[in-house]
Amino acid sequence: MSIPESMKEELQAWNGGDGIDLETWLDSVGDYSLAVGYTEIFCPKFVEHKGYILAAEEPLHEEYLRNLKGFESREGATPKSVEWVMNHFHLSFIHLGSKDISPDKLVFLGNALKETYEARLSYFFPDKPCIVEFHIPDDLYDFEAYQITFWQAKHDQSA
Repeated sequence: MSIPESMKEELQAWNGGDGIDLETWLDSVGDYSLAVGYTEIFCPKFVEHKGYILAAEEPLHEEYLRNLKGFESREGATPKSVEWVMNHFHLSFIHLGSKDISPDKLVFLGNALKETYEARLSYFFPDKPCIVEFHIPDDLYDFEAYQITFWQAKHDQSA
Protein backbone atom coordinates (compact mmCIF):
# COMPACT_ATOMS: atom_id res chain seq x y z
CA MET A 1 0.00 0.00 0.00
CA SER A 2 1.37 3.39 -0.91
CA ILE A 3 1.57 6.00 1.80
CA PRO A 4 0.51 9.61 1.19
CA GLU A 5 3.57 11.88 1.00
CA SER A 6 2.25 14.05 3.83
CA MET A 7 2.47 11.07 6.23
CA LYS A 8 5.92 9.76 5.36
CA GLU A 9 7.86 12.15 7.62
CA GLU A 10 5.67 11.31 10.62
CA LEU A 11 6.04 7.58 10.07
CA GLN A 12 9.80 7.88 9.54
CA ALA A 13 10.19 9.62 12.94
CA TRP A 14 9.08 6.48 14.82
CA ASN A 15 11.56 3.99 16.33
CA GLY A 16 14.35 6.50 16.74
CA GLY A 17 14.19 7.44 13.07
CA ASP A 18 14.06 3.87 11.74
CA GLY A 19 10.45 4.42 10.77
CA ILE A 20 7.28 2.40 10.97
CA ASP A 21 4.86 1.04 8.39
CA LEU A 22 1.26 2.20 8.13
CA GLU A 23 -0.26 -0.92 9.70
CA THR A 24 2.07 -0.84 12.71
CA TRP A 25 1.43 2.89 13.11
CA LEU A 26 -2.31 2.20 13.15
CA ASP A 27 -1.76 -0.52 15.76
CA SER A 28 -0.01 2.10 17.91
CA VAL A 29 -2.23 5.18 17.57
CA GLY A 30 -5.66 3.87 16.56
CA ASP A 31 -8.55 2.98 18.82
CA TYR A 32 -11.56 0.73 18.52
CA SER A 33 -14.14 3.47 18.92
CA LEU A 34 -12.80 5.23 15.82
CA ALA A 35 -12.55 1.90 13.97
CA VAL A 36 -16.23 1.26 14.66
CA GLY A 37 -17.10 4.79 13.54
CA TYR A 38 -15.15 4.44 10.31
CA THR A 39 -17.38 1.55 9.26
CA GLU A 40 -20.12 4.14 8.65
CA ILE A 41 -17.90 5.65 5.95
CA PHE A 42 -15.92 2.70 4.60
CA CYS A 43 -18.65 0.08 4.80
CA PRO A 44 -21.76 2.09 3.98
CA LYS A 45 -25.28 0.72 4.05
CA PHE A 46 -27.44 1.05 0.94
CA VAL A 47 -31.21 0.83 0.56
CA GLU A 48 -33.67 0.83 -2.31
CA HIS A 49 -36.46 3.33 -1.97
CA LYS A 50 -38.98 4.23 -4.68
CA GLY A 51 -36.61 3.24 -7.47
CA TYR A 52 -33.58 4.96 -5.94
CA ILE A 53 -30.49 3.37 -4.46
CA LEU A 54 -29.48 5.45 -1.48
CA ALA A 55 -26.55 5.53 0.91
CA ALA A 56 -28.74 5.24 3.97
CA GLU A 57 -29.98 2.84 6.56
CA GLU A 58 -33.54 1.73 7.12
CA PRO A 59 -35.79 2.94 8.43
CA LEU A 60 -35.42 6.21 6.56
CA HIS A 61 -36.09 9.06 8.99
CA GLU A 62 -38.67 11.78 8.38
CA GLU A 63 -36.05 14.49 7.83
CA TYR A 64 -34.27 12.31 5.26
CA LEU A 65 -37.54 11.68 3.42
CA ARG A 66 -38.35 15.43 3.48
CA ASN A 67 -34.95 16.17 1.94
CA LEU A 68 -35.55 13.53 -0.71
CA LYS A 69 -38.95 15.01 -1.60
CA GLY A 70 -37.43 18.48 -1.67
CA PHE A 71 -34.77 17.45 -4.18
CA GLU A 72 -37.34 15.58 -6.26
CA SER A 73 -39.52 18.69 -6.48
CA ARG A 74 -36.77 21.05 -7.65
CA GLU A 75 -37.14 22.35 -11.18
CA GLY A 76 -35.11 20.22 -13.56
CA ALA A 77 -34.67 17.39 -11.07
CA THR A 78 -33.96 13.99 -12.58
CA PRO A 79 -33.54 10.59 -10.92
CA LYS A 80 -29.78 10.99 -11.50
CA SER A 81 -29.62 14.44 -9.89
CA VAL A 82 -31.66 13.25 -6.92
CA GLU A 83 -29.46 10.20 -6.35
CA TRP A 84 -26.33 12.32 -6.91
CA VAL A 85 -27.21 14.84 -4.22
CA MET A 86 -28.71 12.39 -1.74
CA ASN A 87 -25.66 10.12 -1.98
CA HIS A 88 -22.87 12.70 -2.01
CA PHE A 89 -20.38 12.85 0.84
CA HIS A 90 -17.71 15.49 1.51
CA LEU A 91 -14.47 13.79 2.51
CA SER A 92 -13.46 16.79 4.62
CA PHE A 93 -16.36 15.91 6.95
CA ILE A 94 -14.58 12.75 8.14
CA HIS A 95 -12.66 14.84 10.69
CA LEU A 96 -14.03 18.38 10.80
CA GLY A 97 -11.35 20.93 11.64
CA SER A 98 -8.50 18.45 11.43
CA LYS A 99 -5.15 20.17 11.08
CA ASP A 100 -3.51 17.34 9.13
CA ILE A 101 -5.93 17.39 6.20
CA SER A 102 -4.10 17.48 2.87
CA PRO A 103 -4.79 16.91 -0.81
CA ASP A 104 -2.78 13.66 -0.94
CA LYS A 105 -4.69 12.19 2.00
CA LEU A 106 -8.05 13.16 0.52
CA VAL A 107 -7.13 11.66 -2.86
CA PHE A 108 -5.92 8.47 -1.14
CA LEU A 109 -9.14 8.18 0.90
CA GLY A 110 -11.37 9.14 -2.03
CA ASN A 111 -9.87 6.48 -4.28
CA ALA A 112 -10.27 3.87 -1.53
CA LEU A 113 -13.89 4.93 -0.96
CA LYS A 114 -14.61 4.80 -4.69
CA GLU A 115 -13.37 1.21 -4.87
CA THR A 116 -15.36 0.30 -1.75
CA TYR A 117 -18.59 1.86 -3.05
CA GLU A 118 -18.17 0.18 -6.45
CA ALA A 119 -17.61 -3.22 -4.87
CA ARG A 120 -20.45 -2.96 -2.35
CA LEU A 121 -22.95 -1.57 -4.83
CA SER A 122 -22.20 -4.28 -7.38
CA TYR A 123 -22.43 -6.93 -4.65
CA PHE A 124 -25.76 -5.75 -3.22
CA PHE A 125 -27.30 -4.60 -6.52
CA PRO A 126 -25.80 -6.84 -9.24
CA ASP A 127 -28.66 -6.10 -11.65
CA LYS A 128 -28.60 -2.34 -11.07
CA PRO A 129 -25.15 -1.08 -12.03
CA CYS A 130 -24.11 2.21 -10.50
CA ILE A 131 -21.66 4.92 -11.44
CA VAL A 132 -19.42 6.01 -8.56
CA GLU A 133 -17.79 9.41 -8.93
CA PHE A 134 -14.92 10.75 -6.85
CA HIS A 135 -14.60 14.48 -7.50
CA ILE A 136 -11.16 16.05 -7.10
CA PRO A 137 -11.38 19.84 -7.36
CA ASP A 138 -9.17 21.95 -9.62
CA ASP A 139 -8.05 23.83 -6.50
CA LEU A 140 -6.51 20.97 -4.55
CA TYR A 141 -6.72 23.02 -1.33
CA ASP A 142 -10.49 23.44 -1.59
CA PHE A 143 -10.88 20.58 0.86
CA GLU A 144 -14.67 20.74 1.09
CA ALA A 145 -14.96 20.13 -2.67
CA TYR A 146 -13.55 16.58 -2.49
CA GLN A 147 -16.71 14.51 -2.79
CA ILE A 148 -17.83 11.02 -3.54
CA THR A 149 -21.27 10.12 -4.84
CA PHE A 150 -23.09 7.60 -6.97
CA TRP A 151 -26.17 7.06 -9.11
CA GLN A 152 -27.64 4.22 -11.11
CA ALA A 153 -26.22 3.88 -14.62
CA LYS A 154 -29.74 3.59 -16.05
CA HIS A 155 -30.27 7.25 -15.15
CA ASP A 156 -27.50 8.25 -17.56
CA GLN A 157 -29.27 6.44 -20.38
CA SER A 158 -32.61 8.13 -19.67
CA ALA A 159 -31.16 11.66 -19.56
